[in-house]
Amino acid sequence: MLNIGTIVLGAADVRRAADFWCRALGYVPRDGEVEDDWTVLVPVDGRGPGLSLGLSETPVQEHPRVHLDLYAADQSAEVDRLVSLGAERVDWDLYSDDPDFVVLADTEGNRFCVVDTSR
Repeated sequence: MLNIGTIVLGAADVRRAADFWCRALGYVPRDGEVEDDWTVLVPVDGRGPGLSLGLSETPVQEHPRVHLDLYAADQSAEVDRLVSLGAERVDWDLYSDDPDFVVLADTEGNRFCVVDTSR
């Protein structure tokens, strides 16, 4: 049987991306430090998938085929917190009339969603 070990995101600045995601998710570097070209971040309690960040010069996709969905009971508070950490709101052209998600971009431009689980 397989399970997800890590989810990999590209980053032009791995250290900056690692700082954002560590603060956003409460993760820590698996090996205790972040390299310039690669790092793996893991949950402090060891439960859940890791997030790997690899140096990449590939442009960010406007409509990525793969992205993270982050679940939040208080979507508004989490969106505000993530924006205060450096995320940016994305002017998403594919929103439905009453979306339960907000599209943000991390410090590297990688798109992700904050999904309202209270709905």
